[in-house]
Amino acid sequence: MTIKENVQRVIEKIHEAAVKAGRNPEEVILLAASKTQPVEKILQAYHAGVRYFGENRVQEGMKKIQEIGELPEIHWHLIGGLQTNKAKYAVKYFELIHSLDREALADELDKRAGKIGKVQEVLIEVNVGHEETKYGVEPERLNQLFEYSLKKENLKITGLMCIPPYFEDKEKSRPYFVMLREMRDKLQEEFGVELPHLSMGMSHDFDVAVEEGATIVRVGTAIFGKRE
Repeated sequence: MTIKENVQRVIEKIHEAAVKAGRNPEEVILLAASKTQPVEKILQAYHAGVRYFGENRVQEGMKKIQEIGELPEIHWHLIGGLQTNKAKYAVKYFELIHSLDREALADELDKRAGKIGKVQEVLIEVNVGHEETKYGVEPERLNQLFEYSLKKENLKITGLMCIPPYFEDKEKSRPYFVMLREMRDKLQEEFGVELPHLSMGMSHDFDVAVEEGATIVRVGTAIFGKRE
């Protein structure tokens, strides 16, 4: 399968899942997770209609963004865990950061964004499975981090992100997607804010995530094939 065919297939699955859930498929952003992928493959995905790309590492992402340059409607998101010392590059190069998970990072992102006159859009990453190997704020600390970050002048929280534990059976991911959606809904109610985005679902379970309200799905393997 070519990248173009893969993209088409993913778009069709998003469409089917959205319609099944009574949602508008256009509410869902297909974000190509382009970690370790060469520029040529990213450009193939772009020419196949993908407009959003997600990088895991700041340095790798910066290089690709510089090499690819300005293309109409291309958007770059940072989807991997972020070290505080990389915050200044993250705010310079990425439109949306999916991985805010602690107060110290909120402080640094706020400070760095302020220095370049930017309001940085962020998602709070929640460690829904309480996994030690994963980034994300623990669910019981989400409110505290949210309230703290909400006061930052140069940050705009637009939603939540999660990476549930991996299961062969994608249906087992569903309760985690439901959990993230319910946490988002509670925050909206409690703080009286709009949080339009739920970044959840990857190559093996993105259709389930769409059924449960995902607005951004992060798809790598299903577009680019297995990593080298």
